[in-house]
Parts: sequence; C-alpha cells; structure tokens
Amino acid sequence: MIDQDEYTLIIKPKNSLLDINFKELWRYKDLLFLLVRRDFVSVYKQTILGPVWFFIQPLLTTATFTLVFSKMANISTDGIPAPLFYLIGVTFWSYFSTCLTATSGTFVNNASVFGKVYFPRLIMPLSIVISSLFKLSIQFIMLLIGWIYYMTTELSIVPNFTILLLPLYIISMAGLGLGFGIILSSVTTKYKDFSFLVGFGVQLLMYATPIIYPLSLIKNPNIITLVSLNPMTGLIEGIKYGLTGHGIYDLGLLTYSLVFTIVLLFVGVIIFNKVEKSFIDTV
Repeated sequence: MIDQDEYTLIIKPKNSLLDINFKELWRYKDLLFLLVRRDFVSVYKQTILGPVWFFIQPLLTTATFTLVFSKMANISTDGIPAPLFYLIGVTFWSYFSTCLTATSGTFVNNASVFGKVYFPRLIMPLSIVISSLFKLSIQFIMLLIGWIYYMTTELSIVPNFTILLLPLYIISMAGLGLGFGIILSSVTTKYKDFSFLVGFGVQLLMYATPIIYPLSLIKNPNIITLVSLNPMTGLIEGIKYGLTGHGIYDLGLLTYSLVFTIVLLFVGVIIFNKVEKSFIDTV
C-alpha cells in the first residue's frame, strides 16, 4: 500500500461550493504569470503596430464620441473638456468590458485544456483580469498626459483628494468584470445562446453608464434610479470627480458598487465551483 506522503500532489473533490484553496492558487502562480504573458502578447503578436493599438483604440473611440455626442448632438460634459470626459470613460469602461467578455468564455474556450490537465480553474479568469490590467496601465499613461494638459490649460479642472480612491475603483471594476464573467461562463456551458448576447449586452450596459453623458444631465428621478442601480455608475462618476472636480461624488453610490462587487463575486464563485464539477460533460 502506497503512503500518501509519497505523493507531491493529491487532488480531492471540493466539499463546499465556497471551497477556494488560496494556497493552491499561490502554488500555481508561475502558471498564472505565463497565462498573463500569453494573453498580453498573443493579442497583437502578428500585427504591424503591435502595442500601439493600445493607444489607437481609445483615441479613435474618444475622437468619435467627441464628434458625434459633443459636437453634433451637443450633449453636455458637465464642465469637463469633451475629449478628456470621453477619454476617462472609454479608458476605464474598456477595462471592465474586456474583463467581462474575455472571462465569459472561460469554460468553453478552455474545455480542451481543462479536460486533460489539472490546475485551479480560477487561474484562467484571473489571468485575464491581470493581463487586462497591464493594458489599462498603458492606456492610463495616455490618459495621464491628456489630464495634465487640460489641468494646466483649463482652470476648471481641479483634482481633489478622492483621486486616492482610484485603486479601489479599479479593483472594484476588476471584481465586477470577473464576477459577471465567471457567471456567464458557467451559464454558457449549457446554454450557448448566452455567448451571443454577451457583446450586445455589454454595449447596452455602456449606454446605461455615464460614459457618453454625465449623470447630472438626467433629470427624470426614475431614470436616475435605474442608472444608479448599475454598479459601474458610481465608479465612473467617482473617477471623473476625483480627476477633474466635476461630476457627482456620492458615497452611497460608491458603497453600493463595492457591496455589489463583493456579493457578485460571492455568487459567481459558488456557481463557478458548482459548474466546474460537471461542465466537461455538457460543454
């Protein structure tokens, strides 16, 4: 009879849906870093401009939003220069939407790997969130340049102490993207229709977030309530307020976003762990 002490790794079934082995996740940190590098490099590896696309995409989107919504539709930007207003929204929304859409295909896209080798399945969506963070860091440098320019040329741009909460906003966005993503990933293993709705749903959610308009522009209290139920609303408004001094800083909205993120991750992990046990039979 072989003693269990002779094994270097013993794989056991999870006894609880909330069973998250953080020590095991840490033990596979090398795999996590390799996946992060793969996600970051593979996207633009065979492109001519490479990482320059990290700058081109938000710049083109910002220019389009400025032309269409500010110049043509004449939508107010709440005292913030239109290019800066849209650049802030686009930069951070891009991070959230990338985390959500990429993690939503965790089970379906990695079924062949999951069926052959063991490693903590949460490594996959975590690698996407972290690699997207590097992309956000690069785009944030461009945002920082524009922010400094307008802060020196526009007297109305006055940052305040709430800018120190920026890391908290980003962590919450990552949590929201991860939470929504792993829930959708779990659902699409059985119902493939949801995979077609992800991109469309994210686009609709953007219009329910103060990206192309300020929250102060909405006067109907019922619509304000609906938009405020979107957990991204408080985060985007908080970032704009911290960087420019304009916008609505509501501690209640921020608290709601943070609580929503925690609850969403809690529910997401439960569903993810449940589906992980049998998804290979349905995917």
